[in-house]
Amino acid sequence: MAKKQKKKQPASKVAKVYEISGDSIKAKNKKCPKCNVFMANHKDRWTCGRCQYMEKK
Repeated sequence: MAKKQKKKQPASKVAKVYEISGDSIKAKNKKCPKCNVFMANHKDRWTCGRCQYMEKK
């Protein structure tokens, strides 16, 4: 039988949310103006999962 290969995961989940360049750290996604939580980036909109705030692109 062939062995199953494990999927490679990023070093940490922080790499998905933040962009690190030199000495500065910057968030990749926008923050919700109402509740200050990261918003989900969809194809045609930005959406907040906590308060359901939505912005169209």
